[in-house]
Amino acid sequence: MKKYHLEIKLQAVNTYLEGAESIRKIAKKYKISKSMLHRWIVRYQIHGAAGLQESYTNYSVEFKMNVLTYMREMGASIEESTAIFNVSSSSAVQRWKDLFETHGIDALQPKKKERSMPMSKKSKKKPVEGSEEALRAEIEQLKMENEYLKKLQGLNSGKEKLTDKDKAQVIYELRHKYKIIELIKIADIPRSTYYYWIKQIDRSDKYSEVKKEIQKIFGEHEGRYGYRRITLTLRNKEIIVNHKTVRRLMNEMELKCLVRVKKYHSYRGEVGKIAPNILKRNFKATKPNEKWVTDVTEFHLHGEKLYLSPILDLYNGEIIAYNIEKRPVYSLVSKMLEKASEQLKDGDTPILHSDQGWHYQMKKYRHVLKKQGIIQSMSRKGNCLDNAVMENFFGLLKSELLYLKDFENMEHFKLELEKYIYYYNHKRIKEKLDGMSPVDYRTHTQKVA
Repeated sequence: MKKYHLEIKLQAVNTYLEGAESIRKIAKKYKISKSMLHRWIVRYQIHGAAGLQESYTNYSVEFKMNVLTYMREMGASIEESTAIFNVSSSSAVQRWKDLFETHGIDALQPKKKERSMPMSKKSKKKPVEGSEEALRAEIEQLKMENEYLKKLQGLNSGKEKLTDKDKAQVIYELRHKYKIIELIKIADIPRSTYYYWIKQIDRSDKYSEVKKEIQKIFGEHEGRYGYRRITLTLRNKEIIVNHKTVRRLMNEMELKCLVRVKKYHSYRGEVGKIAPNILKRNFKATKPNEKWVTDVTEFHLHGEKLYLSPILDLYNGEIIAYNIEKRPVYSLVSKMLEKASEQLKDGDTPILHSDQGWHYQMKKYRHVLKKQGIIQSMSRKGNCLDNAVMENFFGLLKSELLYLKDFENMEHFKLELEKYIYYYNHKRIKEKLDGMSPVDYRTHTQKVA
């Protein structure tokens, strides 16, 4: 690769920083690629003129691991990391990454020239086989192996596989009793690997406080929050952490959410009048009480069934009204509709979208809508995507409540269901609501307006 003098690099970078010419023109003028010029600019902005000088440094294992750790935790590219750490070339960082992923940390050690031992240095004599000294050495060796294996088994409880870090920790605990070099032989790990992990063990965990906050948030929301919402909650507390770091820490702490399941279907054919699909999957609303969606879902516990009928406002995802019944009768939706009507103000004419369930086809249901100035809209037959927002809420409800806790009976579940809906409206934050809960978002936007 062609070498460029420091003066040429500085001229090219300063020309760009003056803003007189584009990066393409400058690259053409100095007969270099745009990517190379961009690297020079970034290096100069971070390290000054020192970043443009040729480097012939022999990088230590610790330095290489710092670069690779930064890439993993911050999601930085090879080019970005090369510039930030002022490494001589991106190909070197790529090589470190490949070596570490295929052969581990020991492969990052600088290659040393082998030197022959001085002739004057005498090798240590081994004890004569069968002698008292040899027997003592053998007993000591067996004692050391036995103690090492016992401690290792203690760490192995509940783990699928022992790591080099585990082995290094056991060696570290026995270091005052036995020689480290002998323990390393028993553990069958390179000496450099042992010293690397001990350095990590001795170093205080820089994420210890963040982990405590993550555990606290996860516990407060009873395991319902994934890494995205936990990242938002941390930011609300002015703790700025990259979402990828939060995901990695949660994986280390084994904090995971549960999956979702299917919902109840209330379609019985055409038993009344079918309304047109006015909503047409346009789930965006510019103000409260502009667009509502509704549906019915079923819970089956302890040999009993319970049905929930809610109305969700598409403006902020808030459940503005709901009703719970033991059977999917008409009052399940009619009582819900009465509660929702109380939310309406003068001039409000919301669209209320549902599927083609038999409740919504009934004449008296359509009559109430007309009386309240509510415009009816229905999904096409057999197309759940037309009411995807409501489907999403039911999925959250079941994964964050029904399959997360144990319930003594159906009455206990009903109480927890009502508590969850309050929690969903007032405490559960959403990324698309700028990290606020539905009620907080509605209150905030009304104040701003």
